[in-house]
Amino acid sequence: MHSVENQIVDSSFSAIINAPIEQIDIPGWCFTLPEKDYQECSPAHIAAGFTTAPDGRRMSINVETIGGSLMVQHYVETLGEKDHLILDSHSDVFTPSGRTTIHVTWELSAKRIDEARCEFTNRVRSYATDEMLAFLDRQGIPFDIFRTQRQPMSIAHNKGETPLFAANIERAALRNG
Repeated sequence: MHSVENQIVDSSFSAIINAPIEQIDIPGWCFTLPEKDYQECSPAHIAAGFTTAPDGRRMSINVETIGGSLMVQHYVETLGEKDHLILDSHSDVFTPSGRTTIHVTWELSAKRIDEARCEFTNRVRSYATDEMLAFLDRQGIPFDIFRTQRQPMSIAHNKGETPLFAANIERAALRNG
């Protein structure tokens, strides 16, 4: 499912967090993020919450619009270290032409710069599922055309939310420190 041929976007942006790495807890931030804070990190963010997956792993539920499509993301924690969080989601996408799915890997990390600062990186990779490929095929939309149209919207979304996520993580780190 995670093949290069099916990859839609691989987007990564970084921002500075003015807090020591020792005070950063990305999973702690992600799984307690108030909905209002999530909404303030992008005009496209609609709702957020957290729950657990059927196997007991932590899950972040995010609702947002990207490129005119409503997305409901079910991010399950696959790596949870204080300075590195990887989440995988089999997300629902609601388009004007109907509903389909997309696979999204969301990776958040922080690297120490010095005693008081870190570099935060927000990386998003998305992949077409077999369901999405069939959905596009039924509409006569070639995957490479879909990918070319989708990339700028996904990249712009990530670029916009990254510094705001970093600022929010910074506030949480300084509050908890």
